[in-house]
Amino acid sequence: MQVRAGRGEWPVVNRVTKAFRGLRKESRCGLVAYVTCGDPDLDTTVEIVMALEAAGADCIELGVPFSDPIADGPVIQAASFRALKNGTTITGVLDVACRIRQSSEIPLVAFTYLNPLLRFGVERFAEEGAKAGIDAVLITDLPPEAAGEIRASLRKRGIGMVFLIAPTSTVERMRLAERFSDGFVYYISTTGVTGVRSDLATGLLERLKVVRESVKKPLAVGFGVSNHDHYVQLAPHCDAVVVGSAIVRAAGDGSADGAAERAAEVVREILGRS
Repeated sequence: MQVRAGRGEWPVVNRVTKAFRGLRKESRCGLVAYVTCGDPDLDTTVEIVMALEAAGADCIELGVPFSDPIADGPVIQAASFRALKNGTTITGVLDVACRIRQSSEIPLVAFTYLNPLLRFGVERFAEEGAKAGIDAVLITDLPPEAAGEIRASLRKRGIGMVFLIAPTSTVERMRLAERFSDGFVYYISTTGVTGVRSDLATGLLERLKVVRESVKKPLAVGFGVSNHDHYVQLAPHCDAVVVGSAIVRAAGDGSADGAAERAAEVVREILGRS
């Protein structure tokens, strides 16, 4: 029997939901890979995603470049600015999704800030996103209590939403994020911005034990996850890790030629498959 996501509604069941169910069935910690769409260009973004899947990624976050990415550190900020300079728009991001769907069923989560989505149009995004094969949307600066209308528009087209919780989140807020998240809940491992870090945040593993007492849905942990040791430490405490800056840095470290392979090598190293 399915469990109601909220009063009077049922959870969105799509590729994201199925992937995380599969991870739990396999008792395996998955890997969610973030890419900045349009860096270095949209054609290469498609190549990168396909290489990440082949390397072992279980889900892809398609980053929508934004001029004021307040949650992101210098690596993803720089990638966003390069992508915007290249003329990347939400239409381009959706085209990337369409092209991925020609040969892949990997779950796709659109990772964006609220402003680009509002400028594009929520209803338009819901309609075109569903056609493109987007499974879920994560809006970094939109809390669940303010997401009602947007969430309703997306869910009508079978697109879920993923919400964030942080080390500062109260039990009440964790449960609110869980209630309104589809597929998984995203736990930010640190109160800072995204970025490659040599060590996990102090006290993270103990904090995750507390989080698990309140969050029963699948849990993904991101911000600073960048090597195999991080993955090994986190695996017993979450359903997936999220890797962003390490992948974006590798892809952007040189020309477009070889970007997909450099990004894929990061995933293989983190999963211990190098």
